[in-house]
Amino acid sequence: MRTFSDLVDEAAAVDVSGWDFDWLEGRATEERPPWGYSRLIASRLPHVTSALDIDTGGGEIIAEVPHLPPKMVVTEGWRPNVERARHALSPRGVEVVPVEQGRPLPFPDASFDLVTSRHPVDPDWSEIARVLTDDGTYLAQHVGPASAFELIEFFLGPLPRERLGRHPDREAAAARAAALEIVDLRTVRCRMEFFDIGAVVYTLRKCVWWVPDFTVERYRDTLDRLDAHIRNHGVFVAHSTRTLVEARRAPR
Repeated sequence: MRTFSDLVDEAAAVDVSGWDFDWLEGRATEERPPWGYSRLIASRLPHVTSALDIDTGGGEIIAEVPHLPPKMVVTEGWRPNVERARHALSPRGVEVVPVEQGRPLPFPDASFDLVTSRHPVDPDWSEIARVLTDDGTYLAQHVGPASAFELIEFFLGPLPRERLGRHPDREAAAARAAALEIVDLRTVRCRMEFFDIGAVVYTLRKCVWWVPDFTVERYRDTLDRLDAHIRNHGVFVAHSTRTLVEARRAPR
C-alpha cells in the first residue's frame, strides 16, 4: 500500500463536486439496498405527466432514467451541483431550479404527480404534500438512523442523541401529519468497506455533514490511527442505513 501521506494528499486534492463516487472504485464499497432505487424511479417516471426530484445533487440519478415525463423539474441547494445538474439535464429539457435549504419550494400547489428524492438533506413534508397533486406520490430513498456511525464516531466520539435521528417511524409520523398516507416503509443496514485512508478522506470531504469540521490538518492524528487500523486489518467496516419511503397525497 502507498504511504499515508501519498494517499491523504491525493484525496485532499481531488474534486469532490457532484454526487457520483467513481473515484472510490477499488478503494471502498457499499452494499446496495435490495429495492434498487434507480430502477424503481425509472419504472415510475414514464407513467406520470409531471415530476420533481428534490436535492438532485449533480443530476446523476435523473440523468440515468431513459424516459422522463413531459414536465421534469429538479431542485438543488449547492451551487456547484446546480451547474453540474444543468450540464447533465438541460439538454433533455429538464428544468433545474436552485433552492436554498430550508426555504419553501418555488412551485404552485398541486404541481407534480410524482416527487422523488435520493438522500434528501431534510425532507419538508408539508412542502412535499403541498406541491403534490391529489393522489400524487412521494417516492424516495432516505438516509436512515445512525448511518455510517462507526466511521463518524471514530472521529467525533460517541453520539448517543444523534443516533436517534432519521428514524423511519418518526419520518412516517411527520409525513402523516402533512396529509401523506404511507404506502411503503422499509429500512435496511448495508455494509460499507474502506480499503485505504484516501477513501476515507475523500468520503468525508464529499459528505461534509458527517464530520462537519473535518480537515486533514485538524484530524491528522485520527487519520493516522485509522490508517494503522486499515493496514493491520485490511479494511475499515461501517454500515449505512437506507429507508425506502412511498407515500400518497390524500385528496384535499
